[in-house]
Amino acid sequence: MTARVALIGANGHGRWHRRRIAELRAAGIAELVALADVQPIDPAPDVPSFIDYRELLKSVRPDVVVICTPPHTHLPIALDALAAGCDLLLEKPPVTSLAAHHTLAAAVASAGRACQVGFQALGSLAWSRFHAYLTSSSSITGLSAVASWKRDDAYYARSSWAGRRHLGGRPVVDGALVNPLAHAVMQALSAGRAAGAGRPRQLEVERYRVRPIEVEDTAFARITFDSGLPLLIAVTLAGEDFIAGEIEARGTAGRAVLEYPTDRLALPGDARTEPDEDRPEPALVEGRTDLLTNLLARRADGTPLLVPLDATEDFTVVLEALTLPDAPTPHLVQSIIDGPHRTIPGINALLRRAAATLKLPSELGVPWAQTPDKRRLPAN
Repeated sequence: MTARVALIGANGHGRWHRRRIAELRAAGIAELVALADVQPIDPAPDVPSFIDYRELLKSVRPDVVVICTPPHTHLPIALDALAAGCDLLLEKPPVTSLAAHHTLAAAVASAGRACQVGFQALGSLAWSRFHAYLTSSSSITGLSAVASWKRDDAYYARSSWAGRRHLGGRPVVDGALVNPLAHAVMQALSAGRAAGAGRPRQLEVERYRVRPIEVEDTAFARITFDSGLPLLIAVTLAGEDFIAGEIEARGTAGRAVLEYPTDRLALPGDARTEPDEDRPEPALVEGRTDLLTNLLARRADGTPLLVPLDATEDFTVVLEALTLPDAPTPHLVQSIIDGPHRTIPGINALLRRAAATLKLPSELGVPWAQTPDKRRLPAN
């Protein structure tokens, strides 16, 4: 049966969803029946379009709603869509607090619907193999995540909530750790679970920025799990050479590396290595299940969801700790300005060093480093 799909948030990243739904239409398993956005939709749609998503839900009655709006708007839209009888594909991050997560989870259960969260890298075959390795290994001693991206001035002018901590009295989720590089955090937390480390229990974080924004564009976070296993996340949007995003697991058996955006993987014992280094060189593992396709399969035959809402609760716990009102303002650091871009000199080497040692910049003697913000995480 062809599912009737509506997209709320049709511009920006919503255009990617529009292309994906068109592909599923060609396959005969989905039909785009409506779009909604508070801004004029570009390019002009050939289906009904709405400014108010509630009018869409009332008029069109879709089977599935894809929600691709700013994170702080997700909860009310999701609740309304569930009340209208829809299954959900909810873009990351799903919600902005643990209380909101519990509210949404209760609504999903009460409605008897499904909610898939858009952490798409968790649908790859490379992740499945990495997960299987972690699950079968009893020798993991540390995890790390590294990503080095570059965002220009236009990125921070893209919307009224870009680079903000709060807007209209509501928390906004736009820091590097919880929005653009949220996949690194989610993938790393999932790796900790796969390794049997339990829940994240402590967060130590140093946040930095190169522009007059309210959130971090560069961050170092150390998370300790129930078992004591440490995870060091080192990411930046003011990078030098591009690092797409890597999760590394180290243990007595060697090093395993997953490059999650590109589905490249190396496990201990793989023959390929980088010159003069003991770090294995990842190789492509083809195969990735699209999350909307997976959601439609769940509707059709009960196929388990790849990223159900409950699988993202650890992420929401960390997100909430990072966005509490008393969190310190990210420290402004010097950068090299190159047109619309700003780069922290030596940042890539520092990201690598922090990941290798599982230490924060303040513990590595970095001159501009600040005292970390330490948080005890709730037991969910």
